[in-house]
Amino acid sequence: MTELASRALTDDAIDGEIAVSDADARWLSLLDRLNDLSVTKHFDAYADIPWDDPEFALDPTDPRWELDPETDPLGGTEWYQSLPQADRARLGCDLVASKMKIGLVFENILKRGLLEFAATLPNNSPEFRYAYHEVIEEAHHSLMFQEFVNRSGLDAKGLKKIDEFGARRIVSLGRRFPALFFLFVLGGEDPIDHVQRRELRSDREKHPLLERIMRIHVTEEARHLSFARHYLKRTVPTLSRVRRAQLAVQAPLILGTMAQMMLKPSPQIVASHKIPKHVVAEAYKNNPRHHAETVASLGKVKKLCVDLGLVTGPYRKLWSVLGLNG
Repeated sequence: MTELASRALTDDAIDGEIAVSDADARWLSLLDRLNDLSVTKHFDAYADIPWDDPEFALDPTDPRWELDPETDPLGGTEWYQSLPQADRARLGCDLVASKMKIGLVFENILKRGLLEFAATLPNNSPEFRYAYHEVIEEAHHSLMFQEFVNRSGLDAKGLKKIDEFGARRIVSLGRRFPALFFLFVLGGEDPIDHVQRRELRSDREKHPLLERIMRIHVTEEARHLSFARHYLKRTVPTLSRVRRAQLAVQAPLILGTMAQMMLKPSPQIVASHKIPKHVVAEAYKNNPRHHAETVASLGKVKKLCVDLGLVTGPYRKLWSVLGLNG
């Protein structure tokens, strides 16, 4: 294993000749910690996952890929439970592979946006170093996601042409409007982090390959989420009224769209497994439990938006209209 032993972290001394506020000092201290952890506690997509270990072999008919009827909306439907065992497992495995491909596409956008963000930073910027650490870590996540997809046997699809146009716009936000870019980051990362943490806490037997990938992802994403949240806490209060209004409008639109993209099966999965429309509606659209899970997956970023004053007046109504209030 290449993971290095964690060590005690101490704040670096700040040059006494530089006047900094307590908020500045806390921000620099956070960056020191995040940068240090990226060196002392990091993972390699191939060195830290024994892909060729027989115990990690990916058999799509393995019962451990079957959806949990207690927690998975589709797994709880009568249609899914009536499928033969091998089909239930194949569908579960394909769902995982599809979501990893979506995660890979999201992280491609994230990396490109981070590089745009880093290009705006001055020399001696600790944010520059952190951004590049995150790019490196996300690249390893993309490698392990793609390797899983390759071994699953599913020819998982990426983005449609129209979505690629939107992706380029999001990438450019890293340079033009970093606060909105990092809100997008939270919209993509928070829901899947919520689901993976729930899965890792459960007593249900998990395939060791999936469990290893989730543990690596959750460990490093904790740093990425921390940076995005604290960046927004530090930056949003300094924005103009117009830009804060843009954030307030875009927040529920971005978060709602990203959560559904991460939590629902892709059109490819629905088509390839011939999932009836009424089953999709039963599992997701008309399922109060799925709705509650969606709201819960956005709980942390919603609270952040509230704390930043982005959920007030008419903007609060928008959250309600989109069904994102608890």
